Amino acid sequence: MMKLFVQRRSVGRFAAASAMLALAAAFVQPVRAADEAPDKLIQRLSTDVLNTIKSDKSIKSGEIDKIMVLVDTKIMPNVNFERMTASAVGPSWRQATPDQQKRLEDEFKKLLVRTYAGALDQVSDQTVTVRPFRGSPDDKEVLVRTEVHGNGDPVQLDYRLEKAPGQAGGWKIYNLNVLGVWLVDTYRTQFSQQINSKGIDGLIAALEERNKRNGKS
Repeated sequence: MMKLFVQRRSVGRFAAASAMLALAAAFVQPVRAADEAPDKLIQRLSTDVLNTIKSDKSIKSGEIDKIMVLVDTKIMPNVNFERMTASAVGPSWRQATPDQQKRLEDEFKKLLVRTYAGALDQVSDQTVTVRPFRGSPDDKEVLVRTEVHGNGDPVQLDYRLEKAPGQAGGWKIYNLNVLGVWLVDTYRTQFSQQINSKGIDGLIAALEERNKRNGKS
């Protein structure tokens, strides 16, 4: 069976920092204001996630149940996870039933959390710098580039965000780039192989199996 996880190249240098930030800046307070600039949002989230990981021993040790609770309560308000999952699945998303779409979202989220949880104990003195932002007030989608600093060369970590509709919508993350690899694009290639072979239900089954194996490791 294909490997349902992102190849992280040399992310090992800052595996914990880049990994958890690649989970869309987890463990932070929901967006404070709808008019918060996207680069300011990412700076705040990045700082908060590193501080939280450093201060919570159970998170650093990769305690899945606690991580999952925090993902549900803190990550999701800042991420358009439906769009992220739909983009990863590709055109077949539109043919999936509402139940299949929900199961895909649930298993994709578990996959991301379990893939990266084991790296948390490597967080130490990392910091994040947001590179100069080139967006305009009228933009509906933007790119925010950051660098994770620690021992060694900086790790590139970029975010694509969209402006959510409504006055309280704020900015939502829908894709991430770790060391030049876009998360959604990588999974789309992997998922399409499974869908072409065994359909949507086959992809769901493969994700479930992968998550069960990760849960036993």
